[in-house]
Parts: sequence; C-alpha cells; structure tokens
Amino acid sequence: MAGFLSKLLTFGEGKQLKNYQALADKIGGLEPEMQAKSDEQLRAFTDELRGRVRAGASTADVLPEAFAAVREASVRTLGMRHFDVQLIGGMALNDGQIAEMRTGEGKTLVSTLAGYLNALGGQNVHIVTVNDYLARRDSQWMGQVYEFLGMSVGLIQNGMRPEAKKLAYQADVTYGTNSEFGFDYLRDNMVTRADARVQRGHHFAIVDEVDSILIDEARTPLIISGAGTRAADTYNKFARVMPALKLDEDFEMDEAKKTINATESGLTKIETMLGIDDIYADPSGQLPNHLQQALKAQFLFHRDVDYVVVNGEVKIVDEFTGRIMEGRRYSEGLHQALEAKEHVQVREENQTLATITLQNYFRLYDKLSGMTGTAMTEDAEFRQIYKLPVVAIPPNKQVKRIDEDDLIYRTVDAKFHAVADDVAVRHQAGQPCLIGTVSIESSEKLSRLLDKRGIKHETLNAKNHEREAHIIAQAGRVGAVTIATNMAGRGTDILLGGNPDVLADDVLLERGLDPDLEPGMQPADEGGLPAPTEGQRKEALDIARATCKAEQKRVLEAGGLCVIGTERHESRRIDNQLRGRAGRQGDPGTTQFYLSLEDDLMRLFGGSRMDKIGAMMEKTNMPDDMPIQASMVSKAIESAQRQVESMHFAARKNVLEYDDVMNLQRKAIYEERNAILDGKDMEGRIPEIVADAVEAVVEENCPEKLPSDDWDCKAVDLWAASMTGLNDFHVNEVDHDDDPAQVCEALEAYLDGVVAQKTAELGEPIMRMLESQVMLRIIDRRWMAHLQDMDYLKTGIGLRAFGQRDPLVEYKNEAYRAFSNLTHSMYEEYLRTLLRLQVAASAAPQMPAEPNPLEGRVSYSNPEQALGQTGVGHAVAQQQAAQRAQQAAGSAPKPAPAKPQTYVKDKDDPFANVGRNDPCPCGSGLKFKKCHGKDR
Repeated sequence: MAGFLSKLLTFGEGKQLKNYQALADKIGGLEPEMQAKSDEQLRAFTDELRGRVRAGASTADVLPEAFAAVREASVRTLGMRHFDVQLIGGMALNDGQIAEMRTGEGKTLVSTLAGYLNALGGQNVHIVTVNDYLARRDSQWMGQVYEFLGMSVGLIQNGMRPEAKKLAYQADVTYGTNSEFGFDYLRDNMVTRADARVQRGHHFAIVDEVDSILIDEARTPLIISGAGTRAADTYNKFARVMPALKLDEDFEMDEAKKTINATESGLTKIETMLGIDDIYADPSGQLPNHLQQALKAQFLFHRDVDYVVVNGEVKIVDEFTGRIMEGRRYSEGLHQALEAKEHVQVREENQTLATITLQNYFRLYDKLSGMTGTAMTEDAEFRQIYKLPVVAIPPNKQVKRIDEDDLIYRTVDAKFHAVADDVAVRHQAGQPCLIGTVSIESSEKLSRLLDKRGIKHETLNAKNHEREAHIIAQAGRVGAVTIATNMAGRGTDILLGGNPDVLADDVLLERGLDPDLEPGMQPADEGGLPAPTEGQRKEALDIARATCKAEQKRVLEAGGLCVIGTERHESRRIDNQLRGRAGRQGDPGTTQFYLSLEDDLMRLFGGSRMDKIGAMMEKTNMPDDMPIQASMVSKAIESAQRQVESMHFAARKNVLEYDDVMNLQRKAIYEERNAILDGKDMEGRIPEIVADAVEAVVEENCPEKLPSDDWDCKAVDLWAASMTGLNDFHVNEVDHDDDPAQVCEALEAYLDGVVAQKTAELGEPIMRMLESQVMLRIIDRRWMAHLQDMDYLKTGIGLRAFGQRDPLVEYKNEAYRAFSNLTHSMYEEYLRTLLRLQVAASAAPQMPAEPNPLEGRVSYSNPEQALGQTGVGHAVAQQQAAQRAQQAAGSAPKPAPAKPQTYVKDKDDPFANVGRNDPCPCGSGLKFKKCHGKDR
C-alpha cells in the first residue's frame, strides 16, 4: 500500500524533471556570458543578485543566473563543472525537496547551487552533515566556491566556544552536524543574556545524507542534561545479581521489540539476593526502574555491538553508521546500568534540562531540503512527517554495476568462510573488495579469517574511526580489501585506482615530511616532521596521480570494485547504500550479499518461511558450505525488512506524537524567554499577574455564592502574608459589602503598593533588571521540573491501555493539566519573589561567564539565591550603597513607603461604578480590568 501511495504521489515527477531540464538548458545558455566575466566581475555579480532579491525578486527569478555563476566559480576554484543532472539536483533542493542521487554523482557540489541562491537575501543557510569531519571537509572544500563569489562560510564543530559559534552563524552559509545545530538551538533557549545566543534563525537547511539524519537518527531525541541524584551503589547491587538469572525461568524477553520483564519467581529471587522486601513498594518508583534497566543492560544490550568500552568508559555505537557516538548517553538510567555491568565507574544520573526531537527541530526551518543516494523507500515517511517529497535525479552516466543474487548458507560460520574464500580469489586477481558488516563483532571475526589466509586488509569500525576517510579513499586500489561496519553516511567516494590527493600525503610521510603543514610552517612539537616545499608537494602529487592512473587500468580489467555484504540490514535503504559504493559514474562493479539462516534478521523476523527452509536443508543433508538461491528466501528477506521498517516507522512516529504535545509547550516557553531577553517590559505585565493571582485566591476562598460569614478570610490573609512577608493585609478590614470583587480590588491595590515600594527602594533601572532576571530563572527551573515530570509520566502512561484508555490521549490531557499548573505556579512564584525580594551587598560586582548547559546548571533552592549568583545582586547592592551614602550626606530624601493604591472615581466617568472584575459596559465580553479598565 505504501509503495502504491508513493507511486501515486510521484506521478507528476516526469513533468517536473522536464521543466528542470529546460531550466538547465537556459543555464547552459548563460555559460559563455559567465566565462567572459573576470574574477572581479563575477564576484561583483553576487552584489547585483543580492540587490535584486532584496528589491523583491524571488529565488525562482534569479535562479538561472545564480546557478550559472556558481557553475563558473566552481570551474575556476575547484576545476569541477556542474553536470546538468547536478543543476537539476540543485533545483530540487531549492524547491524544498529531497534529491535522490546515486553515490558518486557529486551531491556535495550540488549543495553549493541551492546554498548560494538562498543566501542572497541575507538570511541564513545551514548545510547539515552527519559528522564533524565531513562538515569541516565540506566547508573548506565547497567554501572556496562561496568565498570566490563574495560570500562568507562558517563551520560549527563539537566543543567550540560560544563566541566562535556566534561568528560562524553570522556567515552566509554555515556547515555543521545535525546534533550540533539542534543542541545550539536548545542552548540558545537556556541563556540568561540576549547576546549569549549564537543562532540567528532557521531560514533554509540542506541536509546531506538526509535519510540517515531524518530517519535513522530521528528515533532518539536530543537531550541536554545536568547533574542529578547519585545512585551508583544501587546500580552496582542490581548488576551483581543479574548473571544468576535464567531466561524463561526468571525473566521473559522479546529481542525483536527490545522488551524484557522479570517473572514472579524471578522477582522473588532478585528481592532475596538484594535483601529487599518488595521492589515495587518504593513510592518513588526508582527501584522498579533500577530493575528494568539492569535487565536490559545484562540481556538486551551487548558489548561490541550496541556499545564499546574504551578507557573505562561505556560509549554508544551508532547502529546505522558504526561510529562511536561521543558525548551521548542512554537515558533513564540505562547507561549507568551498563557501566555497572561492565565494572567501570558509574557516572551520576542526569536530569533533563532541555530536549527536542530531530523531527521538530528541522520543522523549525522556513524551507527544508535534503539529498541522499537512498530515499525512495522512505518516501511516504518523508512526505508525512516533513512534507518533503523525494525526486529521483537520473545519473550522469548509465549504471554498469551487476547486483548478484543473494547466497544463503545454513550457519553463520559457513557464511563467513565462504566470504573469506571469495575475497581471497578476488584479491589474487587484483580486484578491490569492500566488505560491509553490521557489527564490530562480525568485522573482527572476518578480520581473523582473512589474517589466517594471509590477506592484507584494513578494518574500519567504531574502534578505528579516526582514519575513516583515509581508509575509504584508498579502498579502490589494486587488490585492496576493506572491512567496514556499516557504510551509511561515510561521505567519501571510492575512486578506482585510489585517490591521488590522499596518496600524495602518504608519499610525503614516507619521505619524512608532514603533509598537514604549509610551506614555511614549523612543527608544533620539537622533533616533529618538517613541512614540505611547494616543489616537494607537487612531485608527490605527480607520483600519486601516475600510480593511481596505472592502478585504475588494472582495477577496471579486474571488474571494478566488488562490494560484499555479510548480512542483510534491517532496512533495505542501508543495503542499497552499501551497494551504491560500487559502479559510481558509470564504472563497472559487482555486489554480492552472503546470508545465513542464523542471521538476526532471519531469526527474529523471518517467520515460518525460514523455518521451512532450515528444515528442508537439514532433511536433505545439505552440507553447510553449499549455498542456496531461492525466490522464497528473497521474498522472506524482503518481507522481514518491510516488517522491521514498519516497526521502526511506528516507533519514530510514536516519539514524534508525544513530542508534538511538548512542542507546543516548548514553543510557548521559549517565546516568552526570548521576548524577555529581547527587552520585553515585565513592568507592564505585573499588574495583570497580580490581578490574575488575586482573582484565583479570592474566587477559591471567597466565592460569590456564599455569604461573607462563610468565606475563608484567614486563608486569603495568610496568602497575602506569604506573598509579601508582611502581615498587614486583612480581609475583615476591607469594606467589601459581601462582594468578592471589592476584596480583589483591595488586595490588588495592596500588592501593587508593595511593588511600588520595592521599586522606590531599589530604583527604577535595578527593578526593571530584576523583573527580567527573576522571570528567566523561574521559567528555567519550573520548565526543567516540568520536563522531569513529563518524563516520568511518559514512562508509565502506556499502562493505561490496560484500562481501555488511549495512552496518547491520556498523555495529552495530563500534559495540558501539568502545563496549566506550571504557568499558574510560575507566575505566582515570580510575583512572590519580587514582593519578598531582599538583596544583600557583595564585594565582587561582576557578571560571570555564561554557564555551559552541557556541564549541568547550578540548582538553586530559591530565586533569591539564584540572583546572588548572577551579578544582578551586585548591581542592586551598589545602587543601595549609593542611595545610603546620599541619604547620610543629606543630599537625597529617604524613599517613602508606598501606600496601597486606591482608585479615584470621577462622578462624570462612565465607568466610575464598574468593579474591576465586572463585565465591561462596552459589550466586549471581557472583564472590565482587561478591557477599558486595563490602564486605569
């Protein structure tokens, strides 16, 4: 059904490509004109285009000329001329679509077209990549084109200082990773000064390897955490009892769905070993969570598959790219449970400070686009979640790659031996082989088999990712054998015969020279390798080019690159990415997948078909080293992959549905924060906050339907005392005539007077500063507590399904109530803080540096304590000291305490007898205080 829907939605794609081709022809017609311009004239052309865009021209109006200028600039700087299909890819990006282009078609160069065009209006363009290396490489490489045309290029890297990031975001085009862009957005909404924000909006984004970022990584939200509670001992105790548990006796699990639960007998056994009477009697719910995470860590998460242990640290391995995910930690205590399992230091638990899903982050952009070699299988999801249609861009040259049928063996061992035998034959013939594995364990197992056969090879996995680009760049040389854990998003082309630029660096190193140093530069360390001269660098490049050209000829004769897959991935798209490494730009190539009936995909999702095939192989006594090729197997594999893809889509959609609820609340909170940072006047809001708070407490304790004798006047008096720290307001002293509205008026006037008195004591400028800073601190603290509450709610909300209630609907209702409570309590706390504010003098009047949210934020028990840490308190202290000095010298009168405000009523005033909480006589339907009485 999904496939039919995608075909239906892409029905007009042929017409669109024809229109794009017509535009490409028009751009080609402008080429002589661009070639005739000097470098200076071509650079000045950017200013001309900018002027037209700012005068009202659309990107479509200037597209042909802009693309023609970029094409010419690329020729002059990189020696690379955009093919017509690359121009078409750029048009698809500009139209907010996903350009599906085969590996080797030059997607990196395509991004310069849409990037330049959309930066002409002065708004920001973000080019999003999958890792820091590619962001740095592409910004330096493609940056030459932008800079030649007079545009600035910025680069965002993990660990950069905020000042450097701010400069990078000010550039016309900014390169960075998806996680860094997302985290910067979250951090910008945690700062306490407007000038500490680094981003400048979200206008246009081009996402490279868009399927990897918007599909694969979208299951995990971005979370900024701070220090929380310490429970290392508890994690270690639970970890010690796990190895004694037995499957189906003490616990039950579903590997495919990653679920696990202790049985009743298992629970009794665990409680006995831990010396706990009842784990589920813990009112905080922490002990049940410890148990659940310990079970997951022991039995569902495996070392060297899901994570690695490096230098005493548990590090997550990205299941899609095979890389270590630096700085990432599993949430809800799972990471601590893994640390306890592996007997390394258990780091303290974290509290969520800010979070957003990648889906909702990228939906912030006014226009979003992407490019990848494999997106069509996920077309329905791209359209449904991101409103991003996929356009298949035809290749520049016809594909000559041969995709062989899968070979299926009975056992994993037989499969790996067959792979090693095949590689040995191809290696002997000089054909380069790229072998894709799905786990570190598999790559190391195959590496040992190749070592026994004496086959020299390179292994690229999460333990060896530093040399990633170098290894991949040389994977196309004669007889090269490269084992790579999942090739998704590697971002480096495999050139047949090798990459001469990378090989030239090796030549320089062999000659005792440092290729990273420019001529004349000195080594960073004493005894380091010297820098090569221009002549030495040119000579090395000439040698490398000659070597690569000779090897290219031999590799072509051997059949091009052979890609071997040792297992089918859960997603067809990942398999297609691996296949796409062979046969780039019309090169010959071969792909072959080796499978076994014991593979995880077959075992967990293959179903009855796999069982029948296994039984048939055993019945016929087929030897383990004899493969089978059957259509039934291929169908079973495809069915299994579709099943897993559907399951993962449901998981991503579920994450998004829950985050959509939080997204509305997050936007409201962040908009309020940013408004305050941008100078929103809180003074004007204070009377409204006072009125709302007073109305709520009076309505609750002095209801209109009850006589005043039955009012809880003492509760109102106590509330007023708690808000101000004073005990001089009493309902019984108010002439209210049994009318709660008059009590409201009196209490509002009293509180307004206290605010006025504080302002007189502190001075107007200081009070305005305090109003903003207090509000920011309270918003942050309340929002973090709200996030924690919502995390707990989400963890257990699924249980409501047992009561025939929809968990998502229940979550929405609970989230609405929780947010209403948040906003009400937040404003009440804000008012209480202002009314009770007492600022002490301090000896160091200076503002501290903005805290790093990733290192956690200081938790304050009350807002006054927070203010003492910000430097606002120092400013107030200085102001007070100056006032005291003036008063002592007799040069200034002491500020008189402000009296409670009263409302003077003019007899000719048409609203003279209208109460603040009465309906406004104008007929608007609003209360008088929120209509014509607003400014009275």
